[in-house]
Parts: sequence; structure tokens; C-alpha cells
Amino acid sequence: MGSIYLIRHGQASFGANDYDVLSPVGMRQSEALGEHLGQLGLKLSRCLAGDLRRQQDTGRLALARMQADGAATPELETDAAFNEFDADAVIRALLPGLLPDEPEALHVLRNAREHRAEFQRLFALLVQRWHSGEHDCPGLESWAAFVQRTGDGLQRVLQQASHGDNIAIFTSGGTIAALLHRITGISASQAFELNWQIINTSLSQLKFRGSEVALASFNSQAHVRLLRVPELVTYR
Repeated sequence: MGSIYLIRHGQASFGANDYDVLSPVGMRQSEALGEHLGQLGLKLSRCLAGDLRRQQDTGRLALARMQADGAATPELETDAAFNEFDADAVIRALLPGLLPDEPEALHVLRNAREHRAEFQRLFALLVQRWHSGEHDCPGLESWAAFVQRTGDGLQRVLQQASHGDNIAIFTSGGTIAALLHRITGISASQAFELNWQIINTSLSQLKFRGSEVALASFNSQAHVRLLRVPELVTYR
């Protein structure tokens, strides 16, 4: 059997003008991940990432650390199928319908860094509306389309894989949730309950044989937990 490692990107720049940039913590997490993979002696057959900067930079930093420790690694390939859903577009499209019940939502979302817990609560409500399929909007990627896109990407990887391959995919929490929904049959709500638990640079392992794929482990975080540096365990 082969393995596919779904790796969430390092901490991005929450609340900054450009979220899609790794924070200093995100860089340290990515390097810690690379060191951990090297220590495991994991020989990667293929590495892919979405085309978002935080995904690409996580992959580059992790692979560079593996190389610095003497491991041979493949080139990082890009496949936009593994991009995160557009959270900003979801907020813009669905916020007006939420405001009658949550009149402070606009203020909270505009000042997310000062209202982290409340931001998460409101964002979860908006995502719930999005994945319900009852609030689809023209021009906004639907949950069904997102599941299809990410699933198609995984199928391409499986079709091109050989028996015993170890494949790393540097991606995002929502993408991992969508793939778990597709692979395990859990509901969209259950998938996003798992999504909120995925820490930055954690690994979720899929085992595959041909086109058959199953979840082997979820949200592994040993590489940051063993460092005993609490600030490296982040969820956003």
C-alpha cells in the first residue's frame, strides 16, 4: 500500500492585510515539520501543493529542511485543486443574510484580531450556511463544487501513483475536511467540526491501494508537541 500525507499549511497572517503569508511561527512550524519527516526517514515519492502562497511556502520550507538534513526530496509540484475554499468570498456573499440575527457581525469580522473567539463563532455560522447548500450564490464556489474539485485532485494523484509511494500534499484545513467528507462519508457538518481541530502543519495520513483509499490517521502533531513550545501549536 501507499501513503498520502495531507499537510495543513503553517500559521498564516491572521488579521493582517495579506492573510496568505506565513507568520514567523508558521515558518518555524514548517521547518519543524521538515526536521520531523527527515528523522522519520520518510522517503517521499512526490510532493504537491495548492498554488496559495502559504501552502507553497510551507512545502518549500519543510522540503528544504529535509534536504539540509541529508534527505533526497522530489520537486514541489503545483495543483490548484488543493487550494482552500475562498473564505473571503463566502463571508462577502453570505454575511448580509446573517446580519439580521447578528447585527455586530460586520464589526467583529472587520476587527478579527481583537475578537478572535467571536470571529470564529461567526465564521463557523457562515461556513455552515455555505455547506448546507441552501444559500448558493452566483459566482461563489459551492460546497458541492469544492468537494468535487478537491476530490478530482485526489483522484489524479491516485491515478498517477505507484504501489508503495509516499506522497505529500501541502494544503489547507478546509481541503482536508472536504477530502475526509468524500473518503469517510461523514457529513459536511462533521467534517467541519474536525476542520476546526486541525492544527497548522499537522499530518493526516491516507493509505491507498490503486483507487481505494482510506483514512489511517488524523491531525498528527508530534513534531510540534515534542518541542514543548506551546506557541507552535496553533489553529489559525
